[in-house]
Amino acid sequence: MPALHHHDPVFVLEFGDDENRFSPEWLTSVHTMLDTVCEHDGPSALVTTGLGKFYSNGLDLAWLSANAERTQQYVGEVHALLGRMLTLPVPTVAAVNGHAFGAGAMLAMAHDFRVMRTDRGFFCFPEADINIPFTPGMAALIQDKLTPAAAVASMTTGRRFGGPEAVELGLVDAVAPADDLVEVATARVRELAGKDRGTLGAIKSTMFTAAVAALEMPTS
Repeated sequence: MPALHHHDPVFVLEFGDDENRFSPEWLTSVHTMLDTVCEHDGPSALVTTGLGKFYSNGLDLAWLSANAERTQQYVGEVHALLGRMLTLPVPTVAAVNGHAFGAGAMLAMAHDFRVMRTDRGFFCFPEADINIPFTPGMAALIQDKLTPAAAVASMTTGRRFGGPEAVELGLVDAVAPADDLVEVATARVRELAGKDRGTLGAIKSTMFTAAVAALEMPTS
């Protein structure tokens, strides 16, 4: 399960050491930790990362299969996390330690910045290969972050991008060796931690108005 560490002024949210799929319990835990970051009395910034082979493998398809009647509610909860991260009123960076697939890759995209491990792991939107179309909210989030060419290259192909390729396409901002990944990611946001939260949150909400509105639409 997720764990939160504070290295003043930066919080490091570790998603876990398994596939870090978005189970309902996992989603609740992450929201609770984001509450801690946002309510902290003092400068704050956020780094998220995983501990094993995965940053996040996204939707908990096994849970969904066993709880099909709750699909709409579940997708709404996933949308809520993506929208919250997209507009979180502190600087954010995803330290992509391993595989980021599907909604896990979307969560990374919802951060302000992304740093990916150089030598292992893939960044991938596999929806075209697993026959799960993007919801309008998910598509809007990705398209708000990428050039049109990069969106087509990543969203319509199911292609798996290693770190250097992900940088070239614009999926991530930089790469770093595994041992330095969190440190390099932290350096991206440490000096930004003192930004006024009200102002920063308002700027992000304005920047991503369309994506946030699409993520808040009722699912069907």
